[in-house]
Amino acid sequence: MAGEEIIQGVYLIGGSGCSHSQDAAVSLIACEEHLVMIDAGAGKGTRKIEENIRELGFDPGDISALILTHCHVDHIGSALYFREISGCTIIAHDLDALAIETGDPYLTAAHWYGTRLPQTPVDRRLTQEHETLGLGSDTIHLLHTPGHTPGSIVAYLDRAGKRVLFGQDIHGPFSREFNSDIGQWRTSMERLLGLEADILCEGHFGTYEPKAEVERYIRGYLDQYAGEYP
Repeated sequence: MAGEEIIQGVYLIGGSGCSHSQDAAVSLIACEEHLVMIDAGAGKGTRKIEENIRELGFDPGDISALILTHCHVDHIGSALYFREISGCTIIAHDLDALAIETGDPYLTAAHWYGTRLPQTPVDRRLTQEHETLGLGSDTIHLLHTPGHTPGSIVAYLDRAGKRVLFGQDIHGPFSREFNSDIGQWRTSMERLLGLEADILCEGHFGTYEPKAEVERYIRGYLDQYAGEYP
C-alpha cells in the first residue's frame, strides 16, 4: 500500500499496513507549499515511508515540520532521517524531549523493539497546554495530553469542514517504566471528547469516523480502564 488519503490533503503514509510492522501510524498533511509529518515510524520502514510520500506526488524535501506525539521509538525512529533530508523542524513536548534527544532505551521503549533510537534533536519544545503551528491558511493545534507518557500530545486541524484528530496512543499502554499516569490520561481523554472530532487517526488501530465513532472509541478505553488507579 503506497498511502491513503483520509480527507483532502491528509494522508496515511506509514504504519504496519503500509511501511513496516513495527511502525505506528505516520501521517502527512499538505498545507499549501508546506508538508507536515506526524510521527515517523520505528526506523525500519524509513525508505518505504519516503517512497510513499513520493508516490503521492510530494517531495520529502518539502517537509517543513515533523510533529512527534511522544517519545516512543515506534513513533519517532525515523525522525532524524527526515530532519536530515528536509531540514524540517522537529516538534515535541518538553517533558518527552530529553528522552528523544538522549535516545534513552527505556523511556523510549526502544528495548521493547530490540532497537536503538538515534539521538534526535528537538527543535521546538512545547511547554503550554495548547500551542499552534500556523502554515499558510492552515492552523494545526497541538494539545498536551499526558498519561501514556508525561509529554504525550495530540494534533488536530479543521479541513474540508471536518475536524481531524491525530490521537495516536489513546489506547495506552501504561507502564511505570515510561512514567505513565492513568489519572492524567483520563483527564486528557475528557479533553479530547470536548474537541468533538469528526475523524480520529489513531496510532495503531486505524481511522475512525464519523463523530459518533470517534466518541465511542475514546469512551471505550475510558470504560476499560475505569477500575484502574493512577
